[in-house]
Amino acid sequence: MDVLQKLKSFYWPHKRYFIVSIVFLLIMTGITVVYPIILQLTIDEVILEGRYGIVPYLALGFIGIMVIKGIATYISQYNGDLFGIITVYDLRNTLYKKLQRLPFQYYDNAKTGDLMSRLTADVEMFRFFLSFGFAELIRLVLLLIVTTGVMLYYSVPLTIVTMLTIPFLAVVVYKFDKKVHPAFRKVRKSFGQLNTNVQENISGINTVKSLSKEEHQIGKFNTSNKDYKDQYIYTADIWAKYFPLMEFLGNASVILLLGYGGYLVVNGNVTPGELTAFYSLVGFIIWPIMNLGFTINQFSQSKASGERLLEILDANESITDKESAVTMTRSKGKVEFENVSLRYTENDEKALDDVSFTVESGKMIGLIGATGSGKTSVTQLMTRFYEPTEGSVKIDNIDVRDYTLSSLRQNVGFVLQESFLFSSTIRTNISYGRPEASLEEIINAAKRAQAHEFIMELPDGYDTMLGERGLGLSGGQKQRIAIARAICLDPSILILDDATSAVDMQTEFNIQKALTEVMKGRTTIIIAHRISSLKHADEILVFENGTITNRGTHDSLVIEEGQYQRIYNIQYKDQKKIVHAQSKAR
Repeated sequence: MDVLQKLKSFYWPHKRYFIVSIVFLLIMTGITVVYPIILQLTIDEVILEGRYGIVPYLALGFIGIMVIKGIATYISQYNGDLFGIITVYDLRNTLYKKLQRLPFQYYDNAKTGDLMSRLTADVEMFRFFLSFGFAELIRLVLLLIVTTGVMLYYSVPLTIVTMLTIPFLAVVVYKFDKKVHPAFRKVRKSFGQLNTNVQENISGINTVKSLSKEEHQIGKFNTSNKDYKDQYIYTADIWAKYFPLMEFLGNASVILLLGYGGYLVVNGNVTPGELTAFYSLVGFIIWPIMNLGFTINQFSQSKASGERLLEILDANESITDKESAVTMTRSKGKVEFENVSLRYTENDEKALDDVSFTVESGKMIGLIGATGSGKTSVTQLMTRFYEPTEGSVKIDNIDVRDYTLSSLRQNVGFVLQESFLFSSTIRTNISYGRPEASLEEIINAAKRAQAHEFIMELPDGYDTMLGERGLGLSGGQKQRIAIARAICLDPSILILDDATSAVDMQTEFNIQKALTEVMKGRTTIIIAHRISSLKHADEILVFENGTITNRGTHDSLVIEEGQYQRIYNIQYKDQKKIVHAQSKAR
């Protein structure tokens, strides 16, 4: 019940639906135990005593009871459904908001398919228990209490004998719950892994097919599918072992009833009608007992799902606004790193080690180095995707931790190496960071990104719908739309993280030409592997193993022995050979 207690804030505000459902559930339960009483009167008063005149009254009473029960059932079930549906509506919204607020560090270890499973299957399982399982559990308990009361009214000794098996049943049910709950938790976890495999395969279908790895993916899916099957079989095995035992203990009550009840009828202590009513009442006990395992099954699944949901809700939001955080208006764009070091986790090597540099407002700085040298880490600290382990990052002489996250990130525009486009129109994708942008501003941004021409060639121009992840466009086209999106945001600081890696040399030249105009008046940080993309920067920082090994302009670094010179020689050696050959030919 600790899971229900922790999630109380989601369902308790809607308790009125639950209370209405339970009130009419009480009416239903009360009416249910009237059936055996009518049966007892029919046998003892009508059949044995011959009082046939009361038959119409019994029939009308029975019809009236059925009508009342039907109305009560409708109101109870409808309000029970509302209780579950409205609760998970709030819960799902909260989970989604939580995922938006969690830091990048959380997503470094999270799996997309597993998160999708939690927000769909696990939420739905919790809803089902709130709507049906919780009410069913209460109904079973109420039915047991009311039925036992009526049975005691008829015969205390017969009730005691009939209930002899209940303590044994309670022990079996307790052991069943202890085994089935961990089993269902493994089932939910296995289902999340299965979802992850499907999601990864669909997302990476181009890579899978290009490398002919279909059979590998099929084998990987089969492994996850088999694990899911095995976990469910194990759960079914637990169910198959315990349910017959619970059924036997329930039916043992009937055997005791018929044996001892028959003896009491023969001796005149109980009438035939009372014994018949008693038999029906025992059915109202056996049926809850038979369903108790199913209800516990539901509860165990919902508890396992609730625990998986709590793992998201309880995840640490390590990067949040300070209470004293200020709103950054229009940034001047000055960026300072002061002795900054970064570890992504405690056990990791330093991604950045004592890095210091300053970018004055409106200047352009280039970052170059091998993969994993720390270039991207620099930009992720600027927008507080991660927090520095040591040192401070400042914008306009104020630590970025003293700004509100939304205003900070509104002033920094990103164009990443891998551009992501939403399944929406081109117009919506370009204006995503600034939805209020006019069509004229969107077109202007597209023109600067060298995207307007190909957009106008599409069937619906700027209203053309894009497929998932921008399918239907080439890599260069997607990249140019991503650049237009950053331009439309009109940020004070523009970060280009290998932004032209997906385009050809001619397109890169055109984009660089357009960006030259765009970068005027704003601070620009360019991360690139191609020297041609950053050689015009005011300063270039060369990174190696998380530290700055060289810094300077392109002209100074080319003649300085070091990594930059080696990169330059590798990228331009063929061009040097051509020039040398041409000069010899002359």
